[in-house]
Amino acid sequence: MRYFLASFCFIALVIGAGEPAGAQTAQSSIEANNADFVDKFAAKDAKGLGQHYTEDAVAFPPNENRVAGRESVQKMWQTWIDAGLTDLTLKAAQVEESGNLAYEEGTYSIKIPGKDGKTSEEIGKYIVVWKKGDDGEWRLHRDIWNTNPPK
Repeated sequence: MRYFLASFCFIALVIGAGEPAGAQTAQSSIEANNADFVDKFAAKDAKGLGQHYTEDAVAFPPNENRVAGRESVQKMWQTWIDAGLTDLTLKAAQVEESGNLAYEEGTYSIKIPGKDGKTSEEIGKYIVVWKKGDDGEWRLHRDIWNTNPPK
């Protein structure tokens, strides 16, 4: 019985030592980043949105040219904020991590004002490649999304 108890305690120690106390997984960090991103968008804070991207980030918005660099991505978001886009939601469906890179697959929705004054909701999906910086923070490195077909 003592041998069993000692073995159990040893195994529990080894399993528990796999991740330091307080360390976050890529998934939990990315989900926290997404929540902050949505908050920054709601606050119309394009500079704050830009800080979620790496310096050499690239965004691939639907029906637009490739947008390269944090500053250009920030300007892209500012343009959309100024155009009246609102109510962004992000929902991660899957996050996989390998070293200092991770990818996220998810869905989004956003409200877009029309020329007729009516607001429509765009629903779509996205893939993001995240890169972990020297500071330990995960940032968007490659960002691509597109809309679902109309119902």
